[in-house]
Amino acid sequence: VQLQACGGGLVQTGDSLRLSCAASGRTRSTYTMYWFRQAPGKEREFVAAITWSSGTTYYADSVKGRFTISRDNAKDMVYLLMNSLKPDDSAVYYCAAGTRPYYSGNIDYWGKGTQVTVSS
Repeated sequence: VQLQACGGGLVQTGDSLRLSCAASGRTRSTYTMYWFRQAPGKEREFVAAITWSSGTTYYADSVKGRFTISRDNAKDMVYLLMNSLKPDDSAVYYCAAGTRPYYSGNIDYWGKGTQVTVSS
């Protein structure tokens, strides 16, 4: 499975941005899609997840209410709509996929990241 994220950029505080993740290859083997992020000097952290089948979503507390993850099964696409962006949201955002349900914590595939920078 190959994952390609795009949509990052430089925005101002309070702006919105939508990231996209294109999945290709054996996508039917994947169960849960994820977004993670990593800021300089910090560990990679979970942002959001969604299941292909039911569309059940999961969010980190830090983004709940501001970010929305969605998927388009027909296009094998996953999106992350980020509203009310803050400087603390600045990071490289990664798309990832797991072949098991969310609570397994299992990540099997990682894509290259896309940079999001929020200026104050």
